[in-house]
Amino acid sequence: MAVDVTGSGPVTTAEWPATLDIESVIATGWRPTPFRQFVLKVHSRCNLACDYCYVYTLADQSWRSRPMSMAPDVLRATASRIAEHARAHELDRVQVIFHGGEPLLVGRRYLSEAAALIRDAAGPAVRVDVGLQSNGVLLDEAALHAFHSLGMSVGISLDGYAAGHDRHRRYGNGHGSHADVVRALDLLASPEHRDLYAGLLCTVDLANDPVRTYEALLEHEPPAIDLLLPHGTWSSPPPGRRPDSGDAPYGDWLIAVFDRWYGAAARETRIRLFEEIMHLLLGGSSATEAVGLTPTSVVVVETDGGIEQTDALKSAYHGAPETGLHVLRDSFDAALRTPQIAARQLGVDALADTCRRCPVWRVCGGGLYPHRYRAGSGFRNPSVYCPDLLHLITHIRNRVTDDIRALPRTSG
Repeated sequence: MAVDVTGSGPVTTAEWPATLDIESVIATGWRPTPFRQFVLKVHSRCNLACDYCYVYTLADQSWRSRPMSMAPDVLRATASRIAEHARAHELDRVQVIFHGGEPLLVGRRYLSEAAALIRDAAGPAVRVDVGLQSNGVLLDEAALHAFHSLGMSVGISLDGYAAGHDRHRRYGNGHGSHADVVRALDLLASPEHRDLYAGLLCTVDLANDPVRTYEALLEHEPPAIDLLLPHGTWSSPPPGRRPDSGDAPYGDWLIAVFDRWYGAAARETRIRLFEEIMHLLLGGSSATEAVGLTPTSVVVVETDGGIEQTDALKSAYHGAPETGLHVLRDSFDAALRTPQIAARQLGVDALADTCRRCPVWRVCGGGLYPHRYRAGSGFRNPSVYCPDLLHLITHIRNRVTDDIRALPRTSG
């Protein structure tokens, strides 16, 4: 038994997916899906002190013992491993996301050289799309001009209007960051730089008015918006989410935004969560892990070179994202054969029995994997947001179905 030093309870090897027998799964004919998105934690610290941050404020505190930035030998090894993986699986395109902490803390020269190193290692046969996810406060004209030469897309975190954003996204001295993020977005959304603009990430806060939040995001003309549920588990529930309750406060919040977005006279932006749910309802597959059963194709490399799962797992328990692998000695293919990664590629076989009995399981897909954790049983549970997801998906299904039925019929 390993002890969770954060005090959220013991983590045992009996928790799923530690009990998953990979060889038995492979014997059934299952094969892993190669990684296509590589998240590089180039800097482990941040210049904001957001009180909901899963990296610094939740169960996993491994950032304290990690180097501040990714060392040159680790970066070179990571570039080599990405190229190796692309060749092994005949991939002609991969995506690299510079992440943190706050990745802009390493400086634009570091990012430029890192992008060049990865592309050189991959060679001309593999297209490497490079992106950056930032809080925005360090973004300036010089950085954006450098990113043009790299073709580097930029995503920014913004939680809506000033009061809602600054409730959580503050500097260490308590001052809000909204004004500085807006300044950065004014640059990014300008005609000169708009082609770098990937979109906005917004964490849902029940205390914020949903429609006002959405319309505040719209003011910055984002090409896309990602609405993120706050990370939490059955053992450490998110704010306002009572695991023993059938109430759906987050579902209500999201429905208010959906109705405003869906009912607009013209499409104002993409909201990925809603689009993916609609796509799944119409028989398609999902391009996000938030819903659906599409196998994960994302892997994380920490500043110390550790190969890990999605860092949202830091909300579950200390060490939850770890695979025990390292880029200096292990390939990404080795990560594909770990129980942790395989569990997130098994589709319906990874779902709890409760999920399989649900009428919307193919669309929900159990929800985001980190939100399924319960101490003692692991990740084979419904999402802690189960009532919210059911409420949201059912509402969207009804709206879309009604609109389809209202379409004029044509004679064959």
